[in-house]
Amino acid sequence: MTSHRVRRRGIDLWLAIYGTALVALTAWAIDRDAFDRVDRLLFDLLNSLPERLHRPLWVAQLLGVLGVPIAVAAVAAATRRFRLALGSVLLVPAKLIVERGILKQLVYQQRPGARIPGAILRDVPTVGSAFPSGHAVILFGMVTLLSPYLSGRALGGLFGFAAVATAARVYLGAHSPADVIGGAAAGLAIGALLNLLVGVSRSPREQSPRERIR
Repeated sequence: MTSHRVRRRGIDLWLAIYGTALVALTAWAIDRDAFDRVDRLLFDLLNSLPERLHRPLWVAQLLGVLGVPIAVAAVAAATRRFRLALGSVLLVPAKLIVERGILKQLVYQQRPGARIPGAILRDVPTVGSAFPSGHAVILFGMVTLLSPYLSGRALGGLFGFAAVATAARVYLGAHSPADVIGGAAAGLAIGALLNLLVGVSRSPREQSPRERIR
């Protein structure tokens, strides 16, 4: 039975709870201006980094676009990781629903170019709602979906890269730190819920000898 080769991890339940709580806390803080000064201070710190970082950080943040989960799904399907492929495909509509259908309807925060004097804008929009960062949702949603299939070192490297790519959105002037924190938390929650929904394929090491023969 193929069901024996599928598992649902307890850590995904905790990630979903933690991510949802952090999104709610960030949304509340933005709505109440609870840490606006800290948000602006951190924005200025990242946004004013040297111009020589522009090109590499611009390239890094491209991994947060909507096409990336589809590309990952194609690779996963080609390597017979069908549950990972399904989760990656579902991440796209889930991201759009949570980001645009829920969070942007509940919380409105202007782009840094419209609310932070002296913000350096590097080919990014200045109008529209900035919370949450859609790039951060995709990046951390993908990290969570991939986490069951990676070793600790590889997962740590991927998480670090996602953090850098997310911070790049602040450097470019598209978002403030609060926007990307909320987006990353939403991505964690969505990715974890998708892992729970579709299940995680067990690796050969986790299968019994009888299951490996099957």
